[in-house]
Amino acid sequence: MSALNIHKYLNFVLSAIILILVFTLSSCFKPDIKVALSKGIGSEHYEQYEKWLNSINSDIEYVDLYNIDRTEAIRILKECSGLVLTGGPDVHPERYGKGYDTARCEIDLKRDTLEFELIKLARDLKLPILAICRGEQILNVAYGGSLIVDIPSDFDSLVNHKCEDPANCFHKVMVVKNTLLSKLSGLEFGEVNSNHHQGVKNLADVFIGSAYSQDGLVEAYEWKDKKNNPFLIAVQWHPERLDTVNKLSNPIGSEFIKEVEKYDKTR
Repeated sequence: MSALNIHKYLNFVLSAIILILVFTLSSCFKPDIKVALSKGIGSEHYEQYEKWLNSINSDIEYVDLYNIDRTEAIRILKECSGLVLTGGPDVHPERYGKGYDTARCEIDLKRDTLEFELIKLARDLKLPILAICRGEQILNVAYGGSLIVDIPSDFDSLVNHKCEDPANCFHKVMVVKNTLLSKLSGLEFGEVNSNHHQGVKNLADVFIGSAYSQDGLVEAYEWKDKKNNPFLIAVQWHPERLDTVNKLSNPIGSEFIKEVEKYDKTR
């Protein structure tokens, strides 16, 4: 074999070794903790959930469950160590005894069906749950609570819960003392974004309110019995869209991720 051919051969072998090493190392560092997003792709807003949580901890794999077969979504959730119920359209009012009132709602039946199944399985698996906006609403309905179909029409309030420019729409909330949210935020009062036309009407018996807007609407809730239940925090606002220095944003995501890591160690 000539010197030139030997040189080419050695270069080929070296390139092959480098490719094998790169593949091996990338496999080694692939996150082995998974968190399910009930819907996490499809628009910039949906993608913001993963971006926000990744900014807190990038060593976790976030899996969208909406855009796959429902049976596969259920299978994947069994491999996950946490569930994020994300924002989106309205829960069908039939689910809380107002089936006649659909004209004022934007409904996604596929998503309703999926998320009620995810909530039931998450309860059985005792998964940590973070519920945001629609997620806060459907979780309350799943446990027997109800919703206000349309706040502007059905609830007398001077608080703007939704504006034409959601990026510049905020309102104040009161954080209830001695709750998990109070512990995480260190706040008695805070400011959150406003981007919803529905809200909790009757809170399910298993929950307690942990934040309220000035008009008395539930803005966040958690378990009454925290000792015998897994981590759960549900907020009406969008922490993933708030400034990260806001104490009603990253502290919530950080605590959720900490509970996810703790759960993963018990798997």
